[in-house]
Amino acid sequence: MTTTHQTSATASVAAILAESAARYPDDVAVIVGDRRTTYTELWRQTLAYAGALRARGVGPGDRVAMLVPNVEDFPRVYYATLALGAVAVPVHALLKRREIEYVLRDSGASLLVCAAPLLGEGAAGAELAEVDVVTVLAPADAPDRLEALAEQAEPLDTYVPRHPFDTATILYTSGTTGKPKGAEGSHFSLIEQVNTNLMTTFDMHRGDVLLGALPLFHTFGQTCTMNTGFRAGATIVMLPKFDGDTALAAMVEHGCGIFMGVPTMYMALLDAATRSDARPTLRYAISGGASLPLAVLERFQDVYDAPIHEGYGLTETSPVATFNHVGRPPRPGTIGTPVWGVDVEIADPEQHDAIVMLPHGEIGELVIRGHNLMNGYLDRPEDTAAAIVDGWFRTGDLGTKDDDGYLTIVDRTKDMIIRNGYNVYPRQVEEVLATHPDVAMAAVFGVPHELHGQEVEAAVVLRADATATPQELIDFVAAEIAAYKYPRVVHVLDALPLGPSGKVLKRELVDRFGAEVPVRS
Repeated sequence: MTTTHQTSATASVAAILAESAARYPDDVAVIVGDRRTTYTELWRQTLAYAGALRARGVGPGDRVAMLVPNVEDFPRVYYATLALGAVAVPVHALLKRREIEYVLRDSGASLLVCAAPLLGEGAAGAELAEVDVVTVLAPADAPDRLEALAEQAEPLDTYVPRHPFDTATILYTSGTTGKPKGAEGSHFSLIEQVNTNLMTTFDMHRGDVLLGALPLFHTFGQTCTMNTGFRAGATIVMLPKFDGDTALAAMVEHGCGIFMGVPTMYMALLDAATRSDARPTLRYAISGGASLPLAVLERFQDVYDAPIHEGYGLTETSPVATFNHVGRPPRPGTIGTPVWGVDVEIADPEQHDAIVMLPHGEIGELVIRGHNLMNGYLDRPEDTAAAIVDGWFRTGDLGTKDDDGYLTIVDRTKDMIIRNGYNVYPRQVEEVLATHPDVAMAAVFGVPHELHGQEVEAAVVLRADATATPQELIDFVAAEIAAYKYPRVVHVLDALPLGPSGKVLKRELVDRFGAEVPVRS
């Protein structure tokens, strides 16, 4: 028997919405406020938007930047771009004009689709980058409205097929160690991620109602909520802007059974629960983006009566690499085991030119290989070569792996504090602070110190009516962990600085409080 090798296989992330529109035409895909959009309606509108973008000159391989909040227009623009065979470049909604200019120039975007409420910075950034703008959510008489252009243009019939390893999205990393880099996600890696999520990773099915609170411009919300939710035939309740009270009310009103969030969202929902007796009937909760303090996990499970399954991933890994999988009781404090088809190991972080594995139980750098890896960083071959060594992606995160294959994150390599030559992992200190009844949020960071090299400090947000003083919090932590680890200074703040995806921006805390500390014991 002769085997013929298929060399012209095709794929498209746009098939996710196209297929669900064909299979579940009358199911509700998206809810925003009191608006409900079925799968058929969403796909028809997407094809109309694709026709409008085509009329503006967008074709296969072109890069279309999009600055759109969590409303129906995000999936319309995203899948319309992909249906044309073009590349979607979602832009963080909190960026300022010079940052937007950088993303537009670096990605080579030919067009920016910008929501009218974000035009102040979006249009200014596009003008600096000399990129044309079309708008969504704009008044009816506004020029260059994508909605109006779609009414005049001929819609697409279906999506344009692409080679599986063609770039589908360019997502910009947070840039904490320099200029943001554009991670190129392929159609194959994004589709395979979604299928792996549904088959063996998440507990998600047709008819489930998910809260779409994670920003869709970020890989977590984009892949795990939107792409995975639409692939399953679920309903996504989108929140244009997250806060705990609004999220709680929306979950109760729409009967959400699944919540996905980053740790700060879980903390906000716990805070909201102190002001409302209403509770959604959550079946399942997913946490990622940063380590969830055990005290927060336990409190949430008590208050909301839903198990939290924690996972781990990065923009460069599409994103999920490990998870506390469906069908197994989650192991709190761990990020679970690798997802299907993906290897995650612990390597020596000091070996930069080769991957040298460490024995189980030792702290080292998490390294990942599998179907979920990005194609590389756009136009940055040296950065790509430094990040992907011997086929393994170097995450920059420190962790351990036990004999059962469960992984635990210790901290980011760049966040680790070295005090008097001893390694201090901020996450361990944050876990202790989170157990104090007066602490709502905590972040631990290192500042320069002429005697100790670095000193440990913490910033906390207290619960309403809390009475704890900074010294009481210092004493509380000092009683729980070794003397070299506890914070010598605690700053009480009204809010912690958060990035667009809900992560605490520790660099801002270091910049704010990191003027050299006077010598002290």
